[in-house]
Amino acid sequence: MSEPLAIGSRRELFVDDWLIDERRNVVLTLHHPERRAPALVFDAPWEDSVAFPDSLVPWEGGWRLYYRAGILDWDREEDTTVLAMAESADGLTFTRPNLGLLEVKGTCDNNVLQVGGYPTVPPAFVDTNPACPPEQRFKGLCARWGQAHAMASADGLRWTPMQEDKLDMPGAFDTVNTACWDSVAGCYRCFTRTWHDRDTRRVLAHDFTGAEHPIRAIQTATSPDFLHWSAPIELDYADSDYATQLYTNAILPCPGAEHLYLDFPNRYVPERKPNPDHPYEGTNDALFMSSRDAVHWNRRREAWVRAGLDPLNWTERNNYPTWGIVATSPTEWSMYVTEHYRHAPQPTRMARLAIRPWGFMSVRANYDGGEMTTKPFTFTGSTLTLNAATSAAGSIAVEVQDAAGRPLPGFALADMPPWYGDNLAAPLAWTGGSLAKYAGIPVRLRFVLRDADIYSLQFTE
Repeated sequence: MSEPLAIGSRRELFVDDWLIDERRNVVLTLHHPERRAPALVFDAPWEDSVAFPDSLVPWEGGWRLYYRAGILDWDREEDTTVLAMAESADGLTFTRPNLGLLEVKGTCDNNVLQVGGYPTVPPAFVDTNPACPPEQRFKGLCARWGQAHAMASADGLRWTPMQEDKLDMPGAFDTVNTACWDSVAGCYRCFTRTWHDRDTRRVLAHDFTGAEHPIRAIQTATSPDFLHWSAPIELDYADSDYATQLYTNAILPCPGAEHLYLDFPNRYVPERKPNPDHPYEGTNDALFMSSRDAVHWNRRREAWVRAGLDPLNWTERNNYPTWGIVATSPTEWSMYVTEHYRHAPQPTRMARLAIRPWGFMSVRANYDGGEMTTKPFTFTGSTLTLNAATSAAGSIAVEVQDAAGRPLPGFALADMPPWYGDNLAAPLAWTGGSLAKYAGIPVRLRFVLRDADIYSLQFTE
């Protein structure tokens, strides 16, 4: 018999079946965000229809958005690409701070960080490594002629290379390449672009030729210092589908459940062209996937974000999730996607997505009801809380069992009034009182659901 799982006091999301042993008439259900009004329209004089948001980082009680503002002259793209930074106090709308760093269009009254040259402002993150020196608090990966470079900054405005040479890392870095400090593993992780052949999965060199079916894919590597990286490993999928084009990744540790990695990759379908008058082929949506080791992933192949009714979002490079999650209220998270890309004179914009905290997927039963039993596990704490929701007529009942599946005294289904409502952390109660006496001892949970969703669970004091 396998060892019981150890969840301690971690928040466990039902984004996979890691904790599930048996289920009857319940399904793992993907939940879709609600598309809201644009949080930023890229209509400043130095912005244009190819503006593209890269990353969101928390800073001084609010958030910063790093983005490509535009390309001033397509005939001199490398010399005229504009990189900029916007700010938000609430995550609902973003404004352009007057940084006064560079002159663009005859004025320094702008939020511009760089104009031209190879990019020195990366898709950024705030380094939470306790050993990080203050002058490197902001970090990120930039691409130059297909090679990756490590960048750092003390203030997120003025960036310098961490070393003169490129990183010794194979890949194709012409996209949003992400990285972070993994507080659970105690190392840096990066997630970068690679290519493989659709049929053989052979990794292709950046300047590949002769590949019959090149596919955009994601690779990962680790580092102790952000400079020396392990050999990249391509992500592996439980669905065994390696023909899907993943144009960008937005991988990050789940806030409040950092042992889980979440990703919101943009899926590119190059062979489709819904608008025959648009000069570029392809259409895009966004997927959702999760991992517990950053290498092996559970991916939902139905879209997490669809293009919707707006025809301008059915052309290429729309619906790209921006890297980062913003807590816009105690009961709402926000993410963002590109809209109206390359439809001049219509400006590109960044739409907000409203998300239930930790509510990306759930265990769901319809009105006829269903059951789920977990694998044996150990916990710490005294109270079980659920991130869950029911209908007005729905309910959730929970039985605490020993490892063999026998109800514990005072914690059977009959010892708990069925719970109903909608709560991010609903505490459950039984006639048996506190669960503290069973902390550290292998137990199972049996859930009986009717017209209900359970998104996550956590044991607390």
